[in-house]
Amino acid sequence: MRYEGDDDPEKCSARKLARFDLVELHRSNRATPPGIVLDPFADRALSPSDRDGSGARHDRLVALDCSWETADRLVDDLAGVHRSLPFLVAGNPVSFGTPFRLNTVEAFAGALCLLGEREQAERLLSKFTWGHTFLELNEEPLERYAECTDSTEVLAVQDDYLEE
Repeated sequence: MRYEGDDDPEKCSARKLARFDLVELHRSNRATPPGIVLDPFADRALSPSDRDGSGARHDRLVALDCSWETADRLVDDLAGVHRSLPFLVAGNPVSFGTPFRLNTVEAFAGALCLLGEREQAERLLSKFTWGHTFLELNEEPLERYAECTDSTEVLAVQDDYLEE
């Protein structure tokens, strides 16, 4: 995780995950290794096909932990393949029920579920009292997204899900 440190340290999910050795934090003054960059502004949606891609290291997820107010200008600095997450609803106490307004650990866990790493997502979320809520709120779309083969299918499932 690229850690900017501009959020409340008491509520920072990246710092908490780092304390448990579940993520590696990279400060803004150090280069962050390339990978699949979770970018809410990316043109292409994350899909299961991204785990098998070539080019940037696809065995690494890169998330940006910062304030939503600075995300749009900071995410461009991250090297790798940029992908957005499809429709998911926040389960954290700050943004509960808000679509597309995930905190860092929710974005990370949602991406892991899409890439077929559900157990790893559960391990990350287990460190938060509300972690299970994110998975419960998004159970159906996460399962449907994980069954897709590419970004186009993920977007079709998202559209279908939003129509329902």
